[in-house]
This record gives sequence, C-alpha cells and structure tokens, in this order.
Amino acid sequence: MGFSSYYVVQDDARQHVFWMRRFLDPDLFPNDLLADYFQSVAPLGYTNFYRFFATIGIDPMLLNKFIPTILGVITTGFCFGTCLQIFPIPLAGFLATLLLNQYLWLRDDLVSGTAVAFFYPLFTGFLFYLLRRSLLLVCVAIALLGLFYPQGVFICAGILVLQLIRWQRGGIAFTQNRRDYLFCAIAFGVAFLVLFIYALKSSEYGPVITAAEARTLPEFSSTGLSQFFVDTPQHFWFTGQRSGMMPKYGTILPIVATLLLLPMLLFPRVFPLVKQLTSQSWLLVQITLASLGMFFAAHALLFRLHLPTRYTEHSLRIVTAIAGGIAIVILLDALLNWAAHTKQNAKQYQWLAVGLSTLLLTAIVISPAFLEKFPKTDYVIGKSPALYEFFAQQPKDILIASLTNETANIPSFSQRSILVGGVGFPVPYHKGYYAQIRQRTNDLIAAQYSPDLHQVQSFIQKYNIDYWLIESSAWHPVYIARSRWIRQYDAAKQAISFLHQGKIPALANEVKRCSVFQTGNYVVLQASCIGTKG
Repeated sequence: MGFSSYYVVQDDARQHVFWMRRFLDPDLFPNDLLADYFQSVAPLGYTNFYRFFATIGIDPMLLNKFIPTILGVITTGFCFGTCLQIFPIPLAGFLATLLLNQYLWLRDDLVSGTAVAFFYPLFTGFLFYLLRRSLLLVCVAIALLGLFYPQGVFICAGILVLQLIRWQRGGIAFTQNRRDYLFCAIAFGVAFLVLFIYALKSSEYGPVITAAEARTLPEFSSTGLSQFFVDTPQHFWFTGQRSGMMPKYGTILPIVATLLLLPMLLFPRVFPLVKQLTSQSWLLVQITLASLGMFFAAHALLFRLHLPTRYTEHSLRIVTAIAGGIAIVILLDALLNWAAHTKQNAKQYQWLAVGLSTLLLTAIVISPAFLEKFPKTDYVIGKSPALYEFFAQQPKDILIASLTNETANIPSFSQRSILVGGVGFPVPYHKGYYAQIRQRTNDLIAAQYSPDLHQVQSFIQKYNIDYWLIESSAWHPVYIARSRWIRQYDAAKQAISFLHQGKIPALANEVKRCSVFQTGNYVVLQASCIGTKG
C-alpha cells in the first residue's frame, strides 16, 4: 500500500519525517515553525540516520517506507535468540517471534519508521546481548537506544539494577559475584552518560507543560486531540493511548498465554516442560518491574518524563510475546504428554491431542486475519493530487493558511509550509511551541469567520500569508462542530455564534474574486487579493 500511489505517506511520518527533506534541499520550509519544532525534538541518532541516506540522494519519505521491514527482521532475529536463551525450545522461539510480529503489525509504531520504530530492534538487541553477558555489545545497544529512543534507556538502567538481585532460599539477596557488579556498573555508566547528554539538549520550545496546566486545556480532556485525563480509571491506567499501561494492543492472545504461564510454574508434574526454563527467565520479570517503575515515575512527574505509556507499551509487548510463546509450547507438550501416557483408548487420545495442538497452532497463525485491521499501516493516501501539484509549483517560501484536514498533507506532498495543521501538528507538550500554535489557530479561526474584512487583512499581514485554502462546506456551523481540532480553541465558539446569527464571513465574499485554483471541494485564494479592489 505504501507504494500504491506517489501521494502516500504514513500518518506519523507526516509530522516526524517531512522536514527531513531539508537534507535534500536546504531551501525548503524556511522559517517554518512546524518544521523547526519537529526537527528540534527529533533524537540525534534518528535524525542522522535519515541525514546519512539523504546525502547519497535517498528521499527520506521514500526511505521511511523501507525501514519498517528491515527493523522488523532484525527484531525477529533478536527476539528468537532471546527466547532460546530463556527457554531452549525452537518452537517457543518461533511462536514468540510470531506473536511479537502480530503485535508490531497491529500497531503503527514499527510501520511509522519514526524514532519509536527503532526501539524494538535496539531493545531486543540489548536483551539478547545482556543474556550472553557481552558487555561491549550491551553498551553499544544502550548508546544507540539513547540516540534513537531515550526513554528506552531508563528501562535498561532499571533492568541493570535488578540484575544484581537474586532469589535465593525463598528470599531476595544481592549477588555475591563481583563480575556482576562490574558488568552492571559499566553498562549503567553508559546509560547514565547517554541520559545526561540527552538531558543537556534543551529545547528552544520549552519548558514542558505541567500536569496542573494540562488539566486546564481542552486538548488533554476526553474529547481533545491529545486526550489524557479521562474519568474512567481502567481506561486511564490500562488502555489510555497516552496514560495507560497497555493501550490497544490489538490482540490479547499473548497476554492470556502469559497469565497461563504463572500457574503452570506451580505444577511441574502436570507441565513437565516447565523444567526447561533457565535461570535467565528472571529477565522477563526484571523487564516488567523496570517498565512499571518508570511508568509510575512518569505519572508522578507528568510530563517531565513525557508520556507514561512510553515506558510500558513497547517493552511489555516483548515480555508477553516471549512469555506467551513459552506458555503455549508448555501447554502443547503437557497435552501431548497426557495423551501419550493414557492407557485406555490411547490412540484415540493421541489423535485428539494432535488434532487440538494443530488447531491451536493454526488459530494462532491465522488469528490476525479475523481482526479488523491487519496489518495496520495507517498509510494516508492523498486524494487531491491536483492541489498538491499546484502548491508544489509555487515558490518554496510560501505560507498556506487553512482549517481543512487536507492541510496536514501539504508539507509531505507539496513540500510547502503551512501556518497550522489539525492532524499531528498541534503537539501541546512544549509550551514555547504550543503557545504559538494556539495563538495562530485562534487567529486563523477568528479571521476566517469574521464579518470584518479588516480583521482578515490584519491576519494576512501579521503572518505573511500567501494562500488560503478553504473547503466549500466551511461556512456551515457543523463544519466547526464536527472538527475535534477546531472546536478545542476559544475562537471556535464565536465563529459558530456568528454563523448561527446569519453573519456572513468577510472571507466568503472574497472567494469568487480571489480564487486562483479549485479542485473538488477545495478552493485556493490568493491572499494578496483579499480586500483589494478588483
């Protein structure tokens, strides 16, 4: 699907990759607030990865479509190797990687090709080399994780601390092996150094919004685009996209299988393959504890450690995929073992066990086919090629004002700057950035629906607008009311009031005279024409 049309882009790439075309053409997006902001918050490793390929002429937007497959293959290899060190049964490794890949392609993290996509190969690589006690490669994995997805380093640091704790004689004790302390101290030192360097990278758009301030903004409410604070506790703590522990995993099979593993451990006679679990299996517990520790720390320090869900949703997918794969194999072995030792009607039970095992494995493999979206790519297909081509033919320094959802596609498809965008661009975490976005959006809404032509002209002069993109349906109150983005802003209420009162927006009277391009429901106005005498 990513190559089905020239105008196809992954949803998150519209914000996190579009600006990288500056690597190919430095004249693109001049003095662009949106491009400057997303460039400033991009991790160094992630930025330079794309920059490297851009230097040899590879378009970042094209590279973005190839990256997910490559990262997925690397993740699969590390996951398989990690599982075998915990439970040396190849079928378990196969099922673990199968479940993990189902996870990955039921969400848009990996397929986005953005910084979060690199978490999976780097974190599973860290786990693989940690189990092999390869200090150099563990340090390399931590350093790379810090360069691509710094939140993952916090989890690694927590795991390293927990590596020093042992379960001995029914109690908790610290290891007596000095090599363990040296290994963890060096690796932890690398993690600390990476996080220290990351902390020194101050954002020119800071400071970060506080929890108290966020509670006052509609953007963070249950109806806002950055929904965080909701009234339902189970949604807030478990399934919330930004606040929850395990949001929208797409499939609960690995989680259910993981829960089955716990009682299996208590009955080794019934589930004899449990004995194949090595002491390395404690790593799954350590990952879980480290992730949960950071999850609650992020809630306590909201939003200084960014979003709490960042510390659990990715790492717990890996834990439940591995544990789930192991649990399924132990269950299948117990079923076949039971059938093999049944004296009465032995053949019938053996065939029954084989049939049930085959049915279960088949169900696991084909289960995603019954889900609504698999694979979930979140690719956005541009539906107005003529519009993108029109803007692409204009000078590189133009600025486009619009309240349409189509605006979010223009930077990716036309390589031209927009004043604001309603999908993905109004990120409210850095106050220095979002204060400008909020002001711009309120000014745009007020100007577009104001009956005063002078207010429209003042807005154009204030922001040096070159073109104004409008939908033909924009002059109806329902247009504003149905937009989660527009109705978040104070100016929306007055705009709806004007329309209900029958006041005609001044801009509406300029459409016919100042239109320079029209396609479908979209009309492009020349801003310099608005308010002038024809």
